Amino acid sequence: MPNKKPKQPQLIQLPSLPNNHWEQYYWQQGYECVAGLDEAGRGALAGPVVAAAVVFKPGAHFPQINDSKKLTPKVRDELFDFIVSQAEAYAIGIVSSEIIDSINILQASLLAMKNAADQLKVKSDFLLIDGNQGVPVSIPQKTLVKGDSLSMSIGAASILAKVTRDRLLCEYEKAYPQFKFSVHKGYGTRQHHRELMQHGVLPIHRQTFEPVRLLLKVGQAN
Repeated sequence: MPNKKPKQPQLIQLPSLPNNHWEQYYWQQGYECVAGLDEAGRGALAGPVVAAAVVFKPGAHFPQINDSKKLTPKVRDELFDFIVSQAEAYAIGIVSSEIIDSINILQASLLAMKNAADQLKVKSDFLLIDGNQGVPVSIPQKTLVKGDSLSMSIGAASILAKVTRDRLLCEYEKAYPQFKFSVHKGYGTRQHHRELMQHGVLPIHRQTFEPVRLLLKVGQAN
């Protein structure tokens, strides 16, 4: 009699956790002021890195909040106003391209998040941080990879940071109309590369980032 193949176990699809799961967990641990932190602009060639910190009241649940990258600009703008109206506290931290060049983008991103946390009008007692790097503050914290999709507080921070930075880049375009910052937001798109080749490096460009660094090197050699 031929051997029968072993029966494969049936895969069970677990339901997704609600986006306030981590907030609820730490609220239940006795933390009353849980802040979500995230940044925007880490990979751009120009402009600052912007971070936000957001605190919601214990028990809050806003399932419409998600990772800013998964939302359209219109929805981000609408949620920006909603978050500002519903948050117990929020704050923005901005670190310039000059500081990014002097301390590197990782340290600048952490500094922006630290600045945002420090500026909250309420004293947070726990931090939920997007990514795998903690923030240099003496507050208990948990890092969450892809946290902007897992935590409403981090997702809210990603929206505030992204919208704030996008608005800053639109203002930069008024000062430097030869660069379409309102379109590419300072990221290394083909259009931005062409603008760099045609018009050169601006004071708001990150001089330690390629291809900005290479253009500066070539210019110094000529």
